[in-house]
Amino acid sequence: MHKPSESVIYQVKATLTEVRPPVWRRLLVPSSISLRKFHDILQIAFGWTDSHLHEFKVRGQSYGIPHSEYPNSTRNEARVRLDRVLVKHKDSMVYEYDFGDSWVHKITLEKVLSVASGVRVPRCIGGARACPPEDCGGPVGYAELLKAIQDPFHPEHEDMVAWVGGDLDPNWFELAEVNEELAGK
Repeated sequence: MHKPSESVIYQVKATLTEVRPPVWRRLLVPSSISLRKFHDILQIAFGWTDSHLHEFKVRGQSYGIPHSEYPNSTRNEARVRLDRVLVKHKDSMVYEYDFGDSWVHKITLEKVLSVASGVRVPRCIGGARACPPEDCGGPVGYAELLKAIQDPFHPEHEDMVAWVGGDLDPNWFELAEVNEELAGK
């Protein structure tokens, strides 16, 4: 375990729950970043468009963007460092994106690495499968979408192919593309 005042690199695995086969990303991030910046990294790593609300949940506490019209116990994610909520190896939290579709990600701290390792962060070091398209209806809607586009005789095949803009390869994941976008963070 490290002291939260130390700056170290976290290796975390983020897995989209309720989607089979799993969609996941393995990331290297500074332990000292805010949850707000971590949200930005997750958006890039998964290919989300950051057009919906989100929150982190850790040990019964919610972190997100507080809104005066919706007073609750949500703490401001911009004021909380990642190393304050993920402290030791195998600690985990939930990140939910888009409360309508409810894309739930399990985030697990896999390793704590020294900054002296010389690794550039943030960085994606692994992953599998394409992120589902925004607004497709959550895990159940995504499963139905995949059925429709993969079966040319499905009654909604043509509409769904048009909706996704052509081909959708659920197995596609391009590590270099994610890292190119993360390089700007």
